[in-house]
Amino acid sequence: MSNNKPMPVATEISAPFWEGLKARRLLVQQCGACAQWLFYPRRHCPACLAPDPAWHEVSGQATLYSYTLTRIPTLPDFIDEMPQKLAVVELAEGVRVNTTLVGLEEEQIRIGMPLQPVFAQVDGKGTRLLRFTGLDQNAAALESAHVVEVVAPVEVPDNRLQVDCQDGAALQALVSEQYSDWSNSLLVDQALIDAFAELSGDDYWIHTDPERARRSSPFGGTIAHGALVQVLQSRLKLALGFEITGFTTQINYGSDRLRFPAPVPAGSRIHARARVKAVELNQRGTQLTLEINTHVVGQERPSVINDLVILYQR
Repeated sequence: MSNNKPMPVATEISAPFWEGLKARRLLVQQCGACAQWLFYPRRHCPACLAPDPAWHEVSGQATLYSYTLTRIPTLPDFIDEMPQKLAVVELAEGVRVNTTLVGLEEEQIRIGMPLQPVFAQVDGKGTRLLRFTGLDQNAAALESAHVVEVVAPVEVPDNRLQVDCQDGAALQALVSEQYSDWSNSLLVDQALIDAFAELSGDDYWIHTDPERARRSSPFGGTIAHGALVQVLQSRLKLALGFEITGFTTQINYGSDRLRFPAPVPAGSRIHARARVKAVELNQRGTQLTLEINTHVVGQERPSVINDLVILYQR
């Protein structure tokens, strides 16, 4: 299964729904004034305009209102799910929910069939999406069928290619457009973010105030400092297939390019991969530029791009 599939981002309004799914509970809003059930989550009842509808747990009993089978993936990352069984189901409370059917063959699907919810875990962080299946299916067994596993890092072999820091031809041969395998992964939780905020003095609310970030941040919660993610690269064991030898001093000479293209939400795991971008032998020594891309596990777009310049001196 692809680990680059887009995931929902909780907002202030929808957060209780997603938190409920993590606890294997289906929560739906109901208006306290007119008793109207609501879905999708809203601030006001669309029937009587009363504010602040309350959240209630419901059974998830449903019937199939409509469905379609997609033979071409809606995104390349969904190719492993072909054909996708996209559906609209009607809960017993009368609201309709867009979802995906799981555990059913095409010939088993029929309009009006009774359904039960599947709290499908889709990553190692406990994120769950609401799916549905037939009453004769084992819903519990389907819950973990779509978990994206964190890929274990490739062990760096002891017999890595040894390259002398003054062997110009061998060093140039390391330059490549091909990235290494993924490193180990590392959890970036709120405690780590708070510790960095205290150390650095950067306690801006988008990093340190989960409640305000849930209400006001475009990311639906707190995010790690870009500088923190950059620093954490030193705790990621890059799966490089070579080792530079023959030097007495190795210096972090700086970065030619440093970018933060995508956020790292609190609670994410990160990992990295790298490639040798350039090598230069000069009077100071051997200067190797290593492009390190750090990603949130499961995300295609990197969170940090760092062209790290390493200086080797005899």
